[in-house]
Amino acid sequence: ILRDGGNAVDAAVAVGFALAVVFPEAGNLGGGGYTLIRLHDGTAVSIDFRETAPAAASRGMYLDAKGEVTDRSLEGDSSVGVPGTVAGLLAALDRYGTMNRREVLQPAIDLARNGFVVDRHLAGSLQSYAGKLTRYPSTMRAFAPDGRFPAEGDTLRQPDLASTLRRIQ
Repeated sequence: ILRDGGNAVDAAVAVGFALAVVFPEAGNLGGGGYTLIRLHDGTAVSIDFRETAPAAASRGMYLDAKGEVTDRSLEGDSSVGVPGTVAGLLAALDRYGTMNRREVLQPAIDLARNGFVVDRHLAGSLQSYAGKLTRYPSTMRAFAPDGRFPAEGDTLRQPDLASTLRRIQ
């Protein structure tokens, strides 16, 4: 991105989308975050794109009839917030970047479509969460299309994620 004439914001946004492909537990489209940007004139700006509670959320939604905390905040449809990652990265790109979406998202799309070599960390992470992940068919299609999670050194391709990134592009 930098070699192609982009600035630091262009590069950071490209990395953010690439992390959704190669480091899904840290960088993903279904999460959120913050960014702090220091402009050439020394001005600092921030963008808060953390997940937000859905409109149907309520103060006691994770409490049982006795007012005790349940595990509903840990798994299932009521455990997630409305993601902010895509909106936040694109806001940074639109306001402070110099490149367009097509240029900035293409490296992440290429990684998802063509695949990347799985490192020890990702292979171990997938194995350590296998018990939970195998309960979700869509997760298995993404990370274990042949029924097994990739080992270190395997190539992981994510065509559905490539398609999603193309739509964002």
